[in-house]
Amino acid sequence: MCGIFGYTGKQSATPVILEALKSLEYRGYDSAGIAVIDGSKPISIARKKGKLSDLENYMQEVPLPDSFSGIGHTRWATHGAPSDMNAHPHTSYSGSVVVAHNGIVENHNSLRFELKSRGRNILSETDSEVIAHLLEEHISKGLSLKNAVSQVCSLLEGSQSFVAMSQYEPGVIVGVRLGNAGGLVIGFKKDEAMIASDVVALLPHTQKVAYLANRQVVQITENTITAFSLDGDEINLDVSDLSQDIESVHRGQYEHLMLKEIMDQPEALSDTIQSLVSVDPTYLNLEGIQGLDVALSKIKHVVLLGMGTSFHAALIGRCYIEKMTGLPTDVINASEFRNRQVALPPETLLVSISQSGETVDVLEAMNIAKEKGVVQITVSNSVNAQTSRVADGVIYTRAGVERGVASTKTFTTSIAALYLLALRLSEIQGHLTQEEIQAHVLDLIRVPALIEEQLQDLDNLKVLAKKISIFDHFLFLGRGNTLPIALEGALKMKEVSYIHAEGYPAGEMKHGPIALIDDSFPTFALAGKHSLRTKTSSNIEQILARNGKVFALLTEGDYELKGIVDEAIFMPETTELLEPFVATIAVQCLAYYVAYERGCEIDQPRNLAKTVTVE
Repeated sequence: MCGIFGYTGKQSATPVILEALKSLEYRGYDSAGIAVIDGSKPISIARKKGKLSDLENYMQEVPLPDSFSGIGHTRWATHGAPSDMNAHPHTSYSGSVVVAHNGIVENHNSLRFELKSRGRNILSETDSEVIAHLLEEHISKGLSLKNAVSQVCSLLEGSQSFVAMSQYEPGVIVGVRLGNAGGLVIGFKKDEAMIASDVVALLPHTQKVAYLANRQVVQITENTITAFSLDGDEINLDVSDLSQDIESVHRGQYEHLMLKEIMDQPEALSDTIQSLVSVDPTYLNLEGIQGLDVALSKIKHVVLLGMGTSFHAALIGRCYIEKMTGLPTDVINASEFRNRQVALPPETLLVSISQSGETVDVLEAMNIAKEKGVVQITVSNSVNAQTSRVADGVIYTRAGVERGVASTKTFTTSIAALYLLALRLSEIQGHLTQEEIQAHVLDLIRVPALIEEQLQDLDNLKVLAKKISIFDHFLFLGRGNTLPIALEGALKMKEVSYIHAEGYPAGEMKHGPIALIDDSFPTFALAGKHSLRTKTSSNIEQILARNGKVFALLTEGDYELKGIVDEAIFMPETTELLEPFVATIAVQCLAYYVAYERGCEIDQPRNLAKTVTVE
């Protein structure tokens, strides 16, 4: 959840760390801080509640000393309210050790009690500060920082990662990952080394990175990077070359990251599709699951996992898998999975969706499934993320870096990946013919052009957004493949415009929601020209008969339905299976422009974070 960055090298550390923290703002935070260290002075620290601009202003008044190594942090509160005192990094009782932490120390209360019984004065309300005190106690016994970290990890319960520095080892930063909490990425560069909670912070400096796995410790200096298991055995890190250009993480010509990433979708979808299929001749090329053909041929049941937007992608994935394979398919919210005795017979395939590959509830559910021995495939936008290490196979989307908190392009690329996974399952199990599979692939290949067409004319959406922005409650209705888009549209509206919105099956109208309908509670109906259009049209007429306002998303040319609703916008015509792609663009843009009209903080919505790595 939190943003971590550490730097050691030949540059002045503070400005490097500050810029890195700015690149991590999208993860969500309520306070920030920086600590630096050199050989002649004790650790110096600056922390401030609020935005990074508040920290910058503070450091102009009370500047940190020049140093060539330091760590920084953006905090999203879990233990203790947002405050200067609770902001990270945290120092030990004498100030000789400093820590920036992500995750939860589940046994922090008992550790806090023990430390206090030994005379340690704990100043903050956080669970994180205990780590700094424990490290100092071990270092005082003659241990190096690296060995102290390894020892302290044996005392901590829960999933977490942290970086630490010691006054006695200037220029050294040690990082560790425990469990499924937010990951750490190490950046390699001559005469410099960096460590971060997200690769986006490393992009301005290097494209050579390595990801720290569970129960691994790394020590970095300006000239060396060495990794160890918690048992002390040295290990070799797998170094990856990133292809992302730093420009892709900036807003460019757009006012907000969310709008830029909405506009990125034709390219992101094209890149994803091209990485997974070949067109001439047409065949599926899902390299990340190539070794699973025999296991997949025996599958009789599929379970999809996700959270938030990824959960909605899973709902669409269920439509695809059931339609294309005939396999019974369930969708389970990952946070509920671990609390249920989910039946997972040996012939089950578990498919997880997580754009970051680090969502803690998804990882916990995957670990439970792993213990039961079922085949697992994960869909992720992050290469070498934790989910890809747990799963037996992985399908990577190619959305590029997504910094906006409200997921957009990672959603549509995940849907594309699930569509192609469904086709591959069908191919392996012989449910569809090769000709049918090729036709489906060619249909998907046309989708980026349809989205490009839709994005070229947003004027009607802007006009509609102005009319919607005055309401405080909103209902999205969908049927079949577009029900998940109704749910996603409601989620986006809640996330960025702070309007109370609900997504509902249109057929549920008469089972409760219709009681809410009046002229102050409008409805947005997803009513494309598919097999359920007539039924959706009937629901629209029921709302209109009760003086409800109806705004509708219709297939281009459907002037019959346009004539009865209050306002309509159109989407390009496509197949029923692929309608979720074009419908998604409409609800994303609608949420964006409504938020814009209401003056909301679109890229950093209140209380939200990009990657949820704590429960």
